[in-house]
Amino acid sequence: MRIHATARIVADGSALPVLAGDGPLALRRTRTAGPDLRVTVVGAMSAPLGGDRLAIEAEVREATRLTVDAAAATLSLPGRGGEPAHYDTVLTVGERAALHWLPEPVVAARGSVLRMHTRVRLAATARLVLREEQVLGRHRETPGTLVTRLSVHRGDRPLLDGELACGPGAPGGWDGPAVLGGHRAAGQLLVVDPAFGGQPPGPRSLGPTAALAPLAGPAVLVTALAEDGRELRAVLDRALAELTARTD
Repeated sequence: MRIHATARIVADGSALPVLAGDGPLALRRTRTAGPDLRVTVVGAMSAPLGGDRLAIEAEVREATRLTVDAAAATLSLPGRGGEPAHYDTVLTVGERAALHWLPEPVVAARGSVLRMHTRVRLAATARLVLREEQVLGRHRETPGTLVTRLSVHRGDRPLLDGELACGPGAPGGWDGPAVLGGHRAAGQLLVVDPAFGGQPPGPRSLGPTAALAPLAGPAVLVTALAEDGRELRAVLDRALAELTARTD
């Protein structure tokens, strides 16, 4: 049975006027030490399976601060007919608002096919921290196919539009030295903050398989490869701590 489900979040000031889970996407308001809002995505069942279409939509209204995280990794599993699953995320961040979008990794299990697209629209004064992590296969397992795309607009201008395709159904060379180079985990961290002004951090290496690059705006993108998800998270966490220290 294919599942079509859309979960919705609207954050406004200190309230969540819309917090609606759907199907396998359960949403829970979780506590924070300060006034910021936090929502945790909790998987209510195994998903996505082949043929499923899942979506999360989040709107952060003017001058509101929201963090969205997850209780567990997303495990992509094969369906009976070999159809791809789709998982779309749509994020809208208003003027002087801030969104920290920090899901757990996506794990592409053997035989699965998952296509993910995250679309972000930021107001000119909005702040964003967005982390994406992909792990190819479970322990000692050949990977499934995973295609992820991230499209970001700030104001009325495109800021970033990139795609990564991995696994047996991806174009040839995905595991070669020009792409993953044999690594099983890949991720990126996007930080958009007007506090960078016109001088975000300059490009540099963060290790043998990680790099920081400024974008054409008050934004930086960190990309990283690693042997596993734990090593990948450590690299991205260090980068986030450094970037946060610059803008606090």
